[in-house]
Formats: sequence, structure tokens, C-alpha cells
Amino acid sequence: MKTVTVLGSTGSVGTQTLDLLAAQRDRFAVQALVGGRNVALLAQQARALGARLAVVADPTLHAALVEALAGSGIEVASGPSAVVDAASEAADWTMAAIGGAAGLPATLAAIKRGGAVALANKEALVCAGDVMLRAVADAGATLLPVDSEHNAIFQAMADGNRDAVESITLTASGGPFRRATLEEMARARPEAALRHPIWSMGAKISIDSATMMNKGLELIEAARLFGLASADIAVLVHPQSVIHGMVHYRDGSVLAQLGSPDMRVPIAHTLAWPQRLATTAKRLDLAALGRLEFEAPDPVRFPALRLAREALEAGGAAPCVLNAANEVAVAAFLDGRLGFLDIAAIVSDVVEAFGVGPADTLAAVLDLDARARAAAVRACAGRDRPAA
Repeated sequence: MKTVTVLGSTGSVGTQTLDLLAAQRDRFAVQALVGGRNVALLAQQARALGARLAVVADPTLHAALVEALAGSGIEVASGPSAVVDAASEAADWTMAAIGGAAGLPATLAAIKRGGAVALANKEALVCAGDVMLRAVADAGATLLPVDSEHNAIFQAMADGNRDAVESITLTASGGPFRRATLEEMARARPEAALRHPIWSMGAKISIDSATMMNKGLELIEAARLFGLASADIAVLVHPQSVIHGMVHYRDGSVLAQLGSPDMRVPIAHTLAWPQRLATTAKRLDLAALGRLEFEAPDPVRFPALRLAREALEAGGAAPCVLNAANEVAVAAFLDGRLGFLDIAAIVSDVVEAFGVGPADTLAAVLDLDARARAAAVRACAGRDRPAA
């Protein structure tokens, strides 16, 4: 049996991972589950899958988790250090799905332990790419990308002929404002930005999809994962979200990975790798779909993509600052304190103010992240509240 640990088990990726594990109880043994604040769900998951350890990140909820798991025999721990300890324990496969900078220490701990790490935490490579990749090399760990786009590229490179790759293309749905004018986007409220036409996602990633910052962060992550320059990574808007990524080879061949827009597919791929795992995901019916559409992203209406590419090319601190400022600006927009188009403007201002500096240790990355967030908070406060 393959032993597994799930970091971020109560989030969207975590719950879908556990659905797959529950359907294959004879193949996987759960070592540890780590959740944020949803004690009831964490306890339910731990009991259902017979986890050895359950960890809640918020230490004030320790007693609640102990009570919820009373009589189960499941070990309980809490707090940031316990999260890192759980990630450090031996497991064949670890899902790294704790979002934001909070997930960086645990992700790094899992990588340093070695084995296979399914990476669903974008910040690991966006903010701390040099740190994480150095740890991968030192530990001999295997990074398995979970994002549907990166997983598609990973699958399309499965023949191992990496030297023959010319470039890659990441696809984007275009989000809810694909056909909106700048004037409509300027007036957009959170409820409109959250209505993604294809994917069902959390609030933050839904707004990132609406601004196309999500695709910008994926561009940075792809460069780290596959060792590619910015010029070798294209982004193409594909509203049906059927083709998730394409690899262009030097002989003119293009290999694409297709599938229904369902995160269980890339999760299952990483969980069973190098084998395949059955899922109940909807099968693709191209005849029923009828056609596939493609278009270039609009750099005027979606400047976030340009900002991310510039940060990738600048290197150093720039991607970390970009991510931190974006998280703060998105939160301000969701709270009604910032206009939709102001999100990219805030990010641009903060990245420009910080410039390019080192980000070569986890401590440096976390310090940079904190300072960039503080600067973004000040920048948001300096803008007028949008009109109702």
C-alpha cells in the first residue's frame, strides 16, 4: 500500500483528493491529514479514512479537534510547527495543497523528506522557486504538478524526450469577463467576478481567473517546473477548457492533453503516477462539444498576465512581491474596498516599488512576503472606495 499525507485536506483540492482515496481504500494508507480551521470536516475525514494523525493549523482549535476525535485512537496535533512536523514524516506521496505563503514551510518540509510531492500550492514555485527546486535536487524528491495546465504539460512530456521540446502553451478559459469592455470591468462587483463560466473554485482563485493573474502565476510556475524561459511559454485563451496544455516539439509535432474540466483527473494522475487511477470524471465527448475555440489574450483588458511575465523575467524578489500584492488586492476587492481594475494597478505599483532583490532562503521569502503585503495594504488604503 502507498502511504499518503494530505496537507490542506479540508480545501477544494484536499477534499477531492480524499474522495479518490476513499474509493481506493485497499491501495492507500493515510498517514496524516492537515486542515486549517474546519475541525468538524477534518475529524470526519480522519475517521472515514483511518488517518494515523490529524493536525489543525490553528492552535486555538486543538481542544475542539481532540473532542471531535475522542475514542478514535487518532493522534491529534495543532499549530504551525505541528503542520511542518506532519509534512516531515515518512510518506510515499504528499499532497501539498495549503494555499498562500502559509503553505511554504510545510511544502518545503515535504520536499526535503524526499518521495513524491503533488504540488497544488502555486506559491511554492512562484514565491520560493529557487529554494524549493534546490531542495528537490538535494533530496531527490519528485514534484508532480496538480494544476490542470501543468499536469497536462507533464503528461505531454511523458516520453522523456525533454531536449526536443521547443515551447509549451498554457490554456486559459478567459474567465467571466472574456467579452467584457473595460468600462464594464471597471464597474464589476465581486459577485460578477466570481461567476466562472467553467470551473467551480474558491473565491480567491476565481478572482485571479477573472483578472488572468491566475494564468500569470501559472506561467511563472511552468517556467520553474519545466526549466523554460518566458519566451518559450505561450498563453492561449480556450473558453471550452478541454485542452489543458500543449507541448510543441522541434519536429513540428504538438502533443496536447485533453479532458473534461475536473480537478479529480490531474489529482488522480499524480496520486497513481506512474500508473493510472480510475475516476468517475465525466468522459469527453468531442462530437457533442462540436468545436474548440482559441484566441490570444487581450493585454489591455488583462494586464495581470503582462505583470506576471515581467516578474518572471526580472526574477529574484519580483514574483514573490507580485503574488503577495495580488493576494492583498484581491481580498480588498472581495471586501468592496477596491475596484476590479485596481487589482492589477496595485500589484504593478508594489512590484515597481520593491524592485529586484534576493529571495534565496525561505526566511528571506517569508520576510519579503510580509513586507510586500504591508505595502499593498497601504496602497489599497490610498485608493478611493469604488462607487456603488
